[in-house]
Amino acid sequence: MRKTEDKRDFEIRRRGKAGEEYVCEYLEAHGCTVAARNYSSRYGEIDVIAENEVRIMFVEVKTRTQRSMVGGFESITSTKLKRFTRTVADYLSKHSTDKQPRIDCAQVIVDERTNRLLSIEYIKNAVEQAAGYL
Repeated sequence: MRKTEDKRDFEIRRRGKAGEEYVCEYLEAHGCTVAARNYSSRYGEIDVIAENEVRIMFVEVKTRTQRSMVGGFESITSTKLKRFTRTVADYLSKHSTDKQPRIDCAQVIVDERTNRLLSIEYIKNAVEQAAGYL
């Protein structure tokens, strides 16, 4: 049974990394530069940090298959948002910038067997839009 769980965990991690890569490509196609990936602090992790001329974007990426029971956006709890905003504050305290920070969220849907991209839904200012959760 443990071997099956290990394989499933590996597949979930692999799917998540594929989703992060798709979001990086999406951001670059929209004129952004990816500054960092998988930034960790004692509070949590930021999947993607990207910049353009005026903004620095902190992106939470949720990757799902088309058969997932719970969508990516729905899986972001108020506790997750609080940890994420603390991690953003930690990053900003260690990396000075004159750019306006923004927290975004991306939901990536991939093919269950191949991890081929099916769709990306991207929400800018996700924390402002989810202010009721904080």
